[in-house]
Formats: sequence, C-alpha cells, structure tokens
Amino acid sequence: LQNKLLCKLVQVSCQGLGLRTFPEKLGHGVKQLDLSENFIQNLTESCTSKLGQLEHLNMHFNQLATVSEMALTPLTHLHSLLLAANHLDRNYFTNGRAFRSLKNLKVLDLSANNLDSDMAAWYFSNLTSLKKLDLSWNKMTRLPGSIFQGTLKLREINLNNNYITEIEEGAFEALLNLKVVNLAMNSLHCISGFSLTQLQVLNLSFNALEFFVTEERKEHYQLQVLDLSHNKLIYFPELPKVHRLTHLNLSDNAMVSLAPSSTSTAEFRLWYDEMARPNISLNIYNAAARLSKITDLDLSGNLLYMFPVTFLHNLSSLQNLNMAKNCLHNIAVESPPGHMESKEPGAMHDNAFLLVQSLDLHGNFIHSLPQWFFGILPKLETLDLGSNSLQPCESNCTSFCDLPQLKYLSLRRNNIVRLYPYMFNQTSLVSLDLSENEDLFMPKGALEGLEFSLQKLSLRGNQMDNKKTEFPCLKMLKKLDMSDNKLSLLPPDLICSPLENLDIRNNNLQALEKPATVRWSSSLNHLNVAGNPFSCCALSWLEILQAARVNVLDLNETLCSYLDKNRNFSAKIAGAL
Repeated sequence: LQNKLLCKLVQVSCQGLGLRTFPEKLGHGVKQLDLSENFIQNLTESCTSKLGQLEHLNMHFNQLATVSEMALTPLTHLHSLLLAANHLDRNYFTNGRAFRSLKNLKVLDLSANNLDSDMAAWYFSNLTSLKKLDLSWNKMTRLPGSIFQGTLKLREINLNNNYITEIEEGAFEALLNLKVVNLAMNSLHCISGFSLTQLQVLNLSFNALEFFVTEERKEHYQLQVLDLSHNKLIYFPELPKVHRLTHLNLSDNAMVSLAPSSTSTAEFRLWYDEMARPNISLNIYNAAARLSKITDLDLSGNLLYMFPVTFLHNLSSLQNLNMAKNCLHNIAVESPPGHMESKEPGAMHDNAFLLVQSLDLHGNFIHSLPQWFFGILPKLETLDLGSNSLQPCESNCTSFCDLPQLKYLSLRRNNIVRLYPYMFNQTSLVSLDLSENEDLFMPKGALEGLEFSLQKLSLRGNQMDNKKTEFPCLKMLKKLDMSDNKLSLLPPDLICSPLENLDIRNNNLQALEKPATVRWSSSLNHLNVAGNPFSCCALSWLEILQAARVNVLDLNETLCSYLDKNRNFSAKIAGAL
C-alpha cells in the first residue's frame, strides 16, 4: 500500500530529514522534490533514473560535491534546479558536464557554492533555455564579455555578494530579454558606459561607485528601478534623456549639493578633472527635467545642505521624497546657474509647487520652517521632522495650522519644550508623534482642532507630569503611548477617547480611575502597564479590564506593593487579585 501511495505522489518533501543519500523508491510521477537541508553529497544516474517527470528539484543546503556526468540526463522535464549552499566548487569541471543535458532548464540557483567566475560559467554555459540565474554569495571577481553567450534567454541575474570589480564590455549586451540585474554588495568603482536599454531593474547598492554615466542610444531605455544606495557618489547620476525610471535610490552616498553653482561641487569637479576622470555634465537642472516619471526618490544619508526646490519642481510625478540624515539647517532655495541666490521659491517661478505626498526630513539640523514651505507642498500627507532642532511657535515661525492635507506628522526628538494653543488647528492629522521631547509642556489648547481626526498619538519619553499634560476631548483617538513619563494620574479628558491600544508603562500611577476603566473596557484591546508603583489594595481597575477580556500584554512583569507590619513588599500583580 505504501509503495502504491508513493507512485501517485506529485509533490514530495524530505526537507531536513537528515538524509545522507538520495532517497530511493520515489514514484515515476513525482514533479516536485524538496531535498533541502540534508547531508547528500553525491548525485548519480541511479538516483534520477525514474524521475523523468520531475520539473522542480530543490537541494539547497546539502553537502553536494559530485554530480556524475549522466546524473541529470533522465531529467528531461526539469525546469527549476536549486543548489544553493553546497560544495559545487570541488569538482566543477566534471560536474559542469552533467548540466549540458538540461536543455529545458529555466531556473538555476548556484548561490553560496564558493564559485569563481570561471567555475560558475562552466555550469551554465550551455543552458540555452535558462531565464533566471542566481550566482549570489560566491567568489566571482569579474564578468568576462562572453560569460552569458550561451544563455541568451536570461531575464533575471542575481550576482549580489560577490567580489566583482570588473564587467567586461559585452557581458550583458547580447541578453535582449534581460529585465533584472542585481549587482549589490560587490566592489565596482564606476559605471561609465551603461547602455542596457532593455533592463527594467538594476541594483548596484553597496558597491564603491564614484559615478554612474549612461550612454545616449537611439533605443529608449526601459529602466524603471535604479538602486545606487550605499556607494561613494558625489554627483547626481548621469541618466539617459528618455527612460521610464520611477524609483531612484541614492541614499548613503556623498552628494553635497544638487545645484551646479555650488562651490563645493565646483571644487569636486576640479579635483575629478585633475584625477583624469571622464567628463561628466553637471547640468543638474537638465538632468532633473529627465526625471518627470520619478515617483520615489531617496536622497537620505548624503551631505546635502539645501532643500532642492528648483530641482524637485521638474519631478512632476514625485510622490515620496526622503532627505533624512543630511546636513539641512535652514530651508532655503538653491539658485539656478547665473542667478542671484534666492531664499523663496517665488523669486524663480510663479508655480513652484511640489506634488510630494510623503516627505522624510528626520535626522537633519532644521531649526525652523519658513511660511512658504508648506505652501509649495499642497499635497503633503506625511511629514517626518524627527531628530531635528525644530521649535514650534505661535505665528511667525514653524506653525502647522491650516494644512488640510497633512495626516501623519512626526516631531519626535526635537527638544521641543512647549506646544502652543491651536498649533495644529485646521489640519486633518491622523497620527502625531511628539515622543522624546523631554519636559514637554502641552497645554489643553495645543491639540484643539484634532478632536475629530487624531487616531494615534505618541508622548513617550517626555518626562511629563500631570501639570504639563492636558487633553481636549479627542473623540477618534484609538492608540496612545504615554510610556516613560511622570504621570501620577491619567488626564481626565482621555475618558472621551475610544482607546484600543494604550501604553502607560514607567509612570507614577498607583491605580487607574474607575470611570475611565469602565469607559475603555468596551473598546480597549491591548494595554501595557509595567513599571508603575501600583497598590495591591486598589486593583479594581484590573478586575474590570480582565472581566472585559482586555489583553494586558505585560501582566506577568507588573508589580504592585502593599504594606505589612510597617514594611513595604512587592508582589506580582497577577497574583494579587
């Protein structure tokens, strides 16, 4: 009966069974076989002779070192072969001959096999039907011009985490169907003649690139996603005139400015000319005009010191902009070449509107935002200003009033000491983060105007006491974090809020007020309370919440205290009821 059952199986998994040899008695009809995470060392013809219908074979994480010359010949229907994390470097010349019979193979994973460039090429050089190839986590140092000449149908190549320093001309050009290339985590220093018009996704992150220059071609570039993050770029990449780029990641480079009139940029240009670098155009404004389809631009982790309004104005499709962790001090406008320096966008053009919906400016040195800043961002919904030095004020400085589109705002860790009445009035804020502003004073009027919109509020780590914390009636508030403060009582107006998630850890609370507890018992799902000096004699609040099946996430870590014979004792609150 068991043998008859095996014969009918189409999918067989022997993953992690400790096998040291290829399993026997597999049925003729097996199409998918998973042998990953075992200890198989050899693959011979006797192992595969009855697997003529096999389409998918997974041997990830074995100890495979020997593949006999005829071992793969019976696998005429094999489409996918996954051999990551084996020892295919040991007998690569003999093993490679076996792969020549895989005429229908479309997916091959040879990652993490200690293969150098020549070893790797020997395995796939005759796989004419191959579409997807994974060579990541090997020891390849270069890509010869002829390395993929036998695999002209390739659509996706993964080469990340190698040691590649050189890509010879012609390595990719003949692959007319190639759509995705991942070269992340290598040692490339420059891309000076990029010409792969057919490519849609290119990942060059975590290399040592100092510049990226494309060649102008008659064919339109199909590139949609380009990741150049974690390199050494000091210039904005030189992109083709016509392309389809929508996502561009330039984070964690060394770009000082996007403006060609920048003194720093001129100094860098002089230095590069002296080093006999290729002649790279610094006409950034013309470059920006080519980026009209960009929706996502990441410039975080650079050395930018000005907010590039003029540059960004040309990015008419831009929705998400990340300029976190730069050197922005004040929001001013860079001037186009040949113009006097300008501080406001109106000096350059009448409609300096940016259609950005999400803007991340955290980790800069911003002290204030000018009045015109929000005026040029009429679509802004999400703004992260965390980890700056921004101080809000009532009228003529940084105010967040009258921003009907703004829904998500972070002012975390700005050393803000005071909020002002109505400072968020006429906004539609759904989420507000005011955490880690030590000794913050929040008068009752500060959140006026948010009664019917605010759903999430964080006041964590502000060391606020009851005198500094006043709430209006926030009728939509569902998630509140007031942990790491000095509250001995919760603000009374919180009883208005239909809280679902409440964090009040590490305060000075001895109990929770009964009216609020009863009110929240019908809405609260999750509660954190540890680190408060609760009284073991005043736990009616906990009984109410437990009766309502509210999940107190840290109940087993929470203590309460009681007095016995003039001595204070502590006990776990769960056992004190």
